[in-house]
Order: sequence, then structure tokens, then C-alpha cells
Amino acid sequence: MALGANFIVTPVLREDIAIVCNRRKVMWSPGCGTLTEICRAEELGCEIVKLFPGGTYGADFVKAIKGPQPWTSIMPTGGVSPTRENLEAWFKAGVTCVGMGSKLIAKNAEGKYDLAKIESDTKNALAIISELKS
Repeated sequence: MALGANFIVTPVLREDIAIVCNRRKVMWSPGCGTLTEICRAEELGCEIVKLFPGGTYGADFVKAIKGPQPWTSIMPTGGVSPTRENLEAWFKAGVTCVGMGSKLIAKNAEGKYDLAKIESDTKNALAIISELKS
């Protein structure tokens, strides 16, 4: 945060990180895998919980959480891809946003980042998300 971080995303729920982020007014999104962790994260000031690994839990888990807790904002990461089918499943389940890594950041046959494909896939994913959220 001393270097100017605007937000912090962690793979697990850590209360010590929550305290520091809240003190500095920096958005914090912890990785949660149970309703208990999600509730605790919200009690600690989390505004968007990171569902990790999202592919393991799936869109049905999001629907199950949103039933009793419609106020919960969820961002799945891990197992999210920039395809219409995948994004549609997540957004119809009620996610606020998604996080993408290896399924979006493509490498070519030589193992180098394919910047043209990354740009194209990003534009397409954003267009799909915009359509789904409208």
C-alpha cells in the first residue's frame, strides 16, 4: 500500500490484512470458500468477496449464497474464462464481477504472450459482460 495500491486481493481470508486495509481505506477482497468465511469477511469490512477457486464451486454455489444473502457481492476467480457460456453462467448466478487469469492471458506456441489475442479476448469479454449486465 505504501507504493500506491488501490485494492488488495488475497487467496485466503486474513484478518490482519483486513485491519490494515480498513485502516488505510483500501478495498480488500479476500478469497473465501464457505458461507462462514464470506460472513466473516463482510463483518471485517469486505465489500466484494473473492470466490476461490471459482471453478471448483461453480455458479450454483453463487446462487446458493445469494439466496440467504442477496447483499453479498461475489467475484469468482480461477475457472473463469472469457467465453459467452462461462460468463453468462456466472452473471446469471448473480456475481458482481469476475477475475480472469490464465484463461485470458494467452501464450502462443513459443511460450510468449500473444498480445493480440489477449486484447481481442479482453474486448470480447467486456462486450459480453456489458451486454449481460444491461
